[in-house]
Amino acid sequence: MAITEQQLLQILPNARPVAGVFVSVLNTAMSRYGIVGQLRVAAFIAQVGYESGQLRYVREIWGPTAQQAGYEGRADLGNSVKGDGLKYRGRGLIQVTGRANYAACGDALGLDLINQPELLEQPQYAAMSAAWFWSSRGLNTLADQGDFLKVTKRINGGTNGSADRQALYDKALKVVA
Repeated sequence: MAITEQQLLQILPNARPVAGVFVSVLNTAMSRYGIVGQLRVAAFIAQVGYESGQLRYVREIWGPTAQQAGYEGRADLGNSVKGDGLKYRGRGLIQVTGRANYAACGDALGLDLINQPELLEQPQYAAMSAAWFWSSRGLNTLADQGDFLKVTKRINGGTNGSADRQALYDKALKVVA
């Protein structure tokens, strides 16, 4: 089940300037990682839409905020070298974050993301990294179960933006029916 540009814009109207660029790479990424069928596609597009500000951001906006400053030296993210927090800030449509996640994503996609983390800012890799992250966290299964809140928690680590994510999901379920 491929999503059309028109469907993408019905779900993510603020993506208008870039929808044409992203629709084909999203379809390629979803196909590669088995994100097919109404429940999976709706959940994926809703989460990607929320995480990327409706496809507008492929790199985390850096303050640094207190949370971002906390990336530095975080062992759970694999940030072991001074400067890793900024260098491996969230990138891609699901905001892959931390040296360890960049290494794992790079291995899966055949990219040297440790030395070229900015590759995740290119549309094809931004989409593919999101689909890889989705798959690597078992999110197809949760989407099939309709457990959108648990999907959010696996992506975000909490419930940040739950109401907005849910609204996108509800809209996506109708659009990709």
